[in-house]
Amino acid sequence: MAHLTQKEFQQAVALLAEELGLQRLRDKLVRLNGLVTRRKAVSADSLADQLYMLSSGLRREVPATFAFYALWNDSLHTKLGEDGEKKLEELADTVNKCLGDDNQVLADKATELDAAITTYESALVTAVGPERARLDMLLKAVPVVAERLRATPLASALPPAAEQS
Repeated sequence: MAHLTQKEFQQAVALLAEELGLQRLRDKLVRLNGLVTRRKAVSADSLADQLYMLSSGLRREVPATFAFYALWNDSLHTKLGEDGEKKLEELADTVNKCLGDDNQVLADKATELDAAITTYESALVTAVGPERARLDMLLKAVPVVAERLRATPLASALPPAAEQS
């Protein structure tokens, strides 16, 4: 799995704080044992910094990591619904078919991988918006796919077919 940079992690926490409210997000993290203090959060950035340090950038299997993922996945599940998640799983399988056992791009599948990533991202952008889609993809991507994502600009909020109308 790829890892979010500290800036990307701050963006993810800011999106959760925007959706839930900063203090409500902090309260949920405390209830999930993701935070060790009950002091009010000053800002989304300070909350993100604290979570990032506690979880070592989501690399350690600690309560802070589990709490972040629980809240992030709950937020996405709410927006996607069961049908949306099934569709994304199918699209993810298309991406995974372009990768070998070592999670490297298969020699003859580079173009197909780029197309599969674009299709997956477009479907996710339609459901959750471009920033949340990109961050979710980075959270779930293997390093080679994360590199490709970071090398491309953020997708627009509208799918390509809707932009041309």
